Amino acid sequence: MRDRETLGRRTGNRLLPWSGEGGKECHLSTDDDGSFLSRLADNLEAVQLGMAEDMLTYVQATVAVDGPSETEQLVIIRRLCEALRDALRVAESRGDRLTSSDDDDEGDDGEVSRAADAVLDREIAW
Repeated sequence: MRDRETLGRRTGNRLLPWSGEGGKECHLSTDDDGSFLSRLADNLEAVQLGMAEDMLTYVQATVAVDGPSETEQLVIIRRLCEALRDALRVAESRGDRLTSSDDDDEGDDGEVSRAADAVLDREIAW
């Protein structure tokens, strides 16, 4: 896992929800949240989170019945790992894009807490 103070926060680059060659992270350098690639990344993040939610619903229903076979369990584990990886990437990307209104206040726990609460409120309402 990369250091939380690396590329995204220091340079303003956005971690994209897809990987490059060899599984390397892809980043977008832009100040325009409405650019084509920014909107594409936003849409893919929404799809990835929706797929994770669908997978969770499927797993809950499957486990609630007779229980999955060993083969089904392996498939479920693989799919859950993929969904978790995608959700973590979305969370990391969104966390990297959280900025305080004033760089001098970055150490202020109250401001960070308010920003985190605002993101949670927005995501829960989504």
